[in-house]
Amino acid sequence: MIEYQNAVETKNLTKKFGSFVAVNQVNFYIPKGEIFGLLGPNGAGKTTTIRMLCGIIKPTSGTGTVLGFNITKEPEQIKKRIGYMSQKFSLYNDLTASENINFYASLYGVPKENRKQRVDELIKMSGLKGHKNQLTKNLSGAWRQRLALACAIAHDPPMVFLDEPTAGVDPVSRREFWDLIYQMAGRGVSVLATTHYMDEAEYCNTVGMMYRGKLISVASPDTIKETLPGVLLQIDCTNTEKAAPILEALTETMDVAIHGNMIHAVVHDAKQERLIRKVLAKNGIAVNSIEIIQPSLEDIFISMVQRERAEDERTLALSETQGD
Repeated sequence: MIEYQNAVETKNLTKKFGSFVAVNQVNFYIPKGEIFGLLGPNGAGKTTTIRMLCGIIKPTSGTGTVLGFNITKEPEQIKKRIGYMSQKFSLYNDLTASENINFYASLYGVPKENRKQRVDELIKMSGLKGHKNQLTKNLSGAWRQRLALACAIAHDPPMVFLDEPTAGVDPVSRREFWDLIYQMAGRGVSVLATTHYMDEAEYCNTVGMMYRGKLISVASPDTIKETLPGVLLQIDCTNTEKAAPILEALTETMDVAIHGNMIHAVVHDAKQERLIRKVLAKNGIAVNSIEIIQPSLEDIFISMVQRERAEDERTLALSETQGD
């Protein structure tokens, strides 16, 4: 059995499709038994990263290992040893929940004499006992999601890749699904999950934030929250859509974003509150309250993306100037 220190390691992992760079020199590692969340909007490069690590597509450059196997040279060895739940995991609608798990157990090479016990274990773990004899096509989205996870880990793999596993599922079911992931990690299973739900990243030991193919931050959720410069103010006011651009124009604000019916503004220090009240009042906008709050991962991500965009714009402007 091959020895490895980290379940996943990447070094300058890159994937290009023609001139388009989908994944740009990505570096991270996942220790055994940890949950790593790859966070970012659609199109950030999360799925392409997972597909390279699973041995489905080859990187253009860079290297990576999964469970000690090289993703370019030994993809078949990786595929045998991992669980992979994609956004469109294939379940067989005309089979029952138990039959689906049994089918995947046979597909993954679970010995016939062990399959019934394994199916029973997975039915219990996923909470499907009351639905095990239902046809899959009659299950709700949340139960299908649990069944897909059970099928993906039918062979009890030490490493699981989950690509947007909770997309389109209600918040309560999402939380229950993450409870199952915690159970797996508690048994020593390593997990890489992609998501665009900021709240889900809070469940991870480490979060990698992706934007336009680049990994712009890798740290624990708490550590990432400490990286926000300045002070975050939550502003409750009338007409947030009018107020936001007014606040953005102030030199005292670093980042401004609308969150529901509130505005989150990052300022250099809390003393800017008086100026904000004055400016908004001058523009006919009533302020109900302003309070200092702890930043969420969403606040941090928005701040990082805005900095990345500003840097991209500076680089583009510089290249155009040099071109002239």
